[in-house]
Amino acid sequence: MSEEKLIKIAAVGDNCIDVYQNLNQAFPGGNPVNVAVYSVRLGGSASYTGVVGEDEYGQLMIKALKEKGVDTSHVRILQGKTAVTQVELVDGERVFGEYDEGVLADFKLRKEDIDFLCSHDIVVSGLWGMIEDDLYKIKAKGTPIAFDFATKFNDPVVAKAISWVDYAFFASDDGDTKENREFLQKMYNKGPKLVIMTLGEQGSIAYDGKSFYQFGIISCDVKDTMGAGDSYIAGFLRGLLLGKTIEECMEAGAENSSITLQYTGAW
Repeated sequence: MSEEKLIKIAAVGDNCIDVYQNLNQAFPGGNPVNVAVYSVRLGGSASYTGVVGEDEYGQLMIKALKEKGVDTSHVRILQGKTAVTQVELVDGERVFGEYDEGVLADFKLRKEDIDFLCSHDIVVSGLWGMIEDDLYKIKAKGTPIAFDFATKFNDPVVAKAISWVDYAFFASDDGDTKENREFLQKMYNKGPKLVIMTLGEQGSIAYDGKSFYQFGIISCDVKDTMGAGDSYIAGFLRGLLLGKTIEECMEAGAENSSITLQYTGAW
C-alpha cells in the first residue's frame, strides 16, 4: 500500500482569512485547513470540511485549497461573510487584532459530513472548529480523532471534547515545567491515548500514560510563526499513521514546522 493511500486525513472545523494590513496581503488559514494543506505537502491526501461565506474571501479559500490538492467537496458556501482575522507581523511574530467569525458561527456537521469524515484514516479538528458536540458520533464509528486545544487549557471546549479525543495537542510558552507535565497527565487520565504539548522555541513534550518524551527544535531562519504549530501536528500525525515511534513523530513535527517558519503566512 502506498503512503498516499495509507495517510488520508480529514480536517474539519474552522477556517479564516488572515489579513495582514501592514503587508496589504491576505492568506487562507485556520487550524484544520492548515493541517490539511501540510498533510498534502508531506505526500499524503487530505480533505477539508467546513463553511465559507459567499464573498471573495470564500472563493479565495476554496481556490487556494484546491490548488494545494486538498479535497473541498464538503466545503459549503453560506450566505454571509467568511471568517477573517486581522494580523500584524512584528519582528517575525504575529500580533492578532480583531476576529470576525462570520458564517462559522452557523457551522454544524450533517450526517453526510460525518460519514465522509469517517471514510478517512483520522479526523483532525481544533478548539474553534465547532464540532465538539459531535465528536462522540465520529468516535462511535471507530475513526481516530486528533484535536488541537492550543493554549486554552481552561476553555469549556476542553472539558467537552477531551474524553472523545485520541491524540490531544496543547501549546505553551512556559517550557517543560512541572505544571505542564502535571497538566498533560491530568488530560491523559480523561481518555486520550497520547497528549502532546508544543513549547515554541523549546520544542515539545508528550505523554503516553507511562513515560514523558521530549524533542527540541530544528533551527531555521524564522520569517513568520503562523502555522508552525499546525505544521507540527501534520508531521506528527503522518508519523503516527506510518507506525513511527513517538520520538520519531515529534521529530517529524519539528521538521515540518521548520519548513513553514521560513515563509510569510501559514502557506
